[in-house]
Amino acid sequence: QVQLVESGGGSVQAGGSLKLSCVASEYTYDYCMGWFRHAPGKEREGVAHIYTTGGATFFHDSVKGRFTISQDTAKKTLYLQMNSLKPEDTAMYSCAAARAYCSDVYRRPEYFAYWGQGTQVTVSS
Repeated sequence: QVQLVESGGGSVQAGGSLKLSCVASEYTYDYCMGWFRHAPGKEREGVAHIYTTGGATFFHDSVKGRFTISQDTAKKTLYLQMNSLKPEDTAMYSCAAARAYCSDVYRRPEYFAYWGQGTQVTVSS
């Protein structure tokens, strides 16, 4: 059982930056770790994911060039650096883990067995 705890959300003006962190109770190889977001009235969508073996990354088209995902395996921590934030980035951001190849699952939240409680990101115009 992997436990995930997010932090780093908050309120920021458009164009600003935030960095989310997700600390895992265990951090091992062959997992897809990543971030989903869920805004009111919208479906949950995958934002950014990283395969813990090798570090391949995957991004939603809307965040490419603005968001960066990284990992510190020694600290068992996943990060999401969000720059040039837009009002449409406003959502609850959740960290998730799946024992699978990211290329197969990064758009499919139903394949992720482990979830954090979420952290709210609000971007004002």
